[in-house]
Amino acid sequence: MNRWLRQHRYALRVAIRRLLQQPFSSLSNLLVIALTLTLPIIGASALVSAQPLARQVSVSPEITLFLKLKTPADASKKILDRLQTEYSRDVGAVRLVPRQKALQTLKANPTWADALAVLPDNPLPDAIIVTLKNGVDLAQHANSLAQEWRQWPQVDAVQLDSAWVQRLEALLQFGRIGLGLLAIGVALVVLSTVFNTVRMQALTQREEIGVARLVGATESFVRRPFLYLGALTGVLASLLAILLCALALIPLNAALARLAQSYGASVSLHLPDSLSLALAVVLVAILGALSARWSVTRSTRF
Repeated sequence: MNRWLRQHRYALRVAIRRLLQQPFSSLSNLLVIALTLTLPIIGASALVSAQPLARQVSVSPEITLFLKLKTPADASKKILDRLQTEYSRDVGAVRLVPRQKALQTLKANPTWADALAVLPDNPLPDAIIVTLKNGVDLAQHANSLAQEWRQWPQVDAVQLDSAWVQRLEALLQFGRIGLGLLAIGVALVVLSTVFNTVRMQALTQREEIGVARLVGATESFVRRPFLYLGALTGVLASLLAILLCALALIPLNAALARLAQSYGASVSLHLPDSLSLALAVVLVAILGALSARWSVTRSTRF
């Protein structure tokens, strides 16, 4: 165990020494990776900060079932119970709007009061408003439910804002694809930067590595300092990216506060939680170590 720890301490010291031997080159590589990592971190900050605001806005689609005029009250209640029991996996909330309550609401509006006053009877039907749960392929699923409910004998018409649901689904899909492409781009930048850095280090010390192999050094002993070099590059670049994002959020929050005040609101951006940031640092370090292993394996073949 002590021998294993000594080998890793030696590899870590060698990696740190190699970083310090070329400070300008090391700093340039760290800045390239850090500036690339700031993009997803700021994007995650905006997403995390927008979640409390998004919870206050209902984005779940609603389907309105207009019942036939002669539908009795007990039949409306049975339809309400059927929706809650048979479609519990699809329906988030269901509420019944009686025709008398709908008429009173319209009469309270001066625009409709005069027109409704001359009508002898209440022309409005009972309505059931169904709020769907968010899920995959929401637009198509909402359309299929609306088509199914139109076939019920007590239902006269079904209203669904399918265009709005399709726009919402397209926007969510666009966000998922954009974040995926951004993550792939960041991973490629980290891989290429660490690969080239380790490649140059390996080519510079090619003769030294050859002599070490002649005297009995194992492949693990030769590769280990380069793996630490890649992991250290990833960790330092991640920490630098978090620092740059924290500094960038100061002017962004100042400008956002002035904009929010004009709308009577209070909005601010903040970094993701510490656990998420620590996990991101670990993932970048692993990615750097894997890139370093690939590079040193290809660059030290004799």
